Amino acid sequence: MSAPDTGVRSLRVLVGYDGSPSAVNAIEAAAALLPSATATILNLWEPPFTSPELRHRVMERAANAEALGRLVENEGRAEAERLARTGVKLVKAAGWDAEPLVKRTFGGDGYQFARTAEEVDADLMVVGSRGMTGMRASMGSVSELVVHVSPVPVLVVPHPLTTVEWAAVESGPVVVGTDGSEHAQRALTAATALLPHRQRLRVAVEESEGSPAPSPVEGTELVTVRCSGRAGRPRATAVTLADEAARRRAAVVVVGSRGRGGTRDTLVGHVTRAMLHCAHRPVLVVPSSRPAG
Repeated sequence: MSAPDTGVRSLRVLVGYDGSPSAVNAIEAAAALLPSATATILNLWEPPFTSPELRHRVMERAANAEALGRLVENEGRAEAERLARTGVKLVKAAGWDAEPLVKRTFGGDGYQFARTAEEVDADLMVVGSRGMTGMRASMGSVSELVVHVSPVPVLVVPHPLTTVEWAAVESGPVVVGTDGSEHAQRALTAATALLPHRQRLRVAVEESEGSPAPSPVEGTELVTVRCSGRAGRPRATAVTLADEAARRRAAVVVVGSRGRGGTRDTLVGHVTRAMLHCAHRPVLVVPSSRPAG
């Protein structure tokens, strides 16, 4: 029996799925963080590539080069469609509604993900931060490009996670990096909208003694921690924030993705990239703005 229509639109999530352990890991973590959603499971397929095993079998059947090209094309698309359907089964088992989507690509997967997010009117994108090479490289190094160009928030889930980190994903608070900038405020707004059922904690990294603290926000605790490394260095700021998130057993770290540079924007831009490499828990990256329309 289907749930009654309440008139409230379900959260729409675009999930990048390539069949890798990283992609499976990302689905499990996202479902734990977001109890309900409607997902589009996207597999980007780059002709004429198929898996090595399938390509070898196809070569045995081809009478000539032209026939081989057709066979590889057909089998490659069919393999991509099966992968997308597998992703749908995983997402549905986790409690979400889902549908598959296969798109042909010729490189630039990060841009393709971003365009697709706009096409399906997604509220959020989910990707794993480790991937495979060749046809299954949809996640991996592409995740940074997705974060850079996405018009909507992106949840990047590292692989693997330890049992302690999984426990945090299940029930931990949300740590929002803040420096008082409008980008940090956008991050907090997105965290509140996407994760309303979780406790939220704003963490400001103090670059020097006596640095002005961000203004308080009603209903959200503010904690200031001293930078553990060289002040002003993006990685030092990211590591400090990641360490505090680990100490708090945070489910996810939320940061803004862009800034002007300088002390007051230290938790956006370059720090975001560093955070993706040092935070051993999901990172929600919120863009500076979403295009109108």
